[in-house]
Amino acid sequence: MPVVDPENEATFKVVEIPSTLAAARGPEAVIVGEAQACGYCEDTLFAVKLAMEEAMTNAVKHGNRGDPSRRIVVRYAVTNEKLVVIVTDQGTGFAPELIPDPTTPERLPLPNGRGIMLMRAYMDDVQHRKNGTEVYLMKRNTTMGR
Repeated sequence: MPVVDPENEATFKVVEIPSTLAAARGPEAVIVGEAQACGYCEDTLFAVKLAMEEAMTNAVKHGNRGDPSRRIVVRYAVTNEKLVVIVTDQGTGFAPELIPDPTTPERLPLPNGRGIMLMRAYMDDVQHRKNGTEVYLMKRNTTMGR
């Protein structure tokens, strides 16, 4: 097993799954479990789980357009200090700055469109890379140093 270093993506653990919502739950559970084992508090575990659900759902539904023959690659590193998760889909990408603000009055009643906002609210760093086919999520362990 490689040494995991959240500063060096080359050392990340890698999981490749089919592009289905059911398959997406596997990496979420493993990563949250590793964070729990490293002593992350319940609030941080909730934040990571929510952000991962949103990232994985976006990869399946929007990136890969619900095509189960496409793949999602999840690269991650979990340490006592922080965790980093990178979710990559096989879609054509998107421009995050063009996504409408879900908090505007006309968008509030809509049942979707809040995923990016939630990821940004709950994670310490969110970056959309590779023309929007990849999302980088980072969360610090807030229980460290207490």
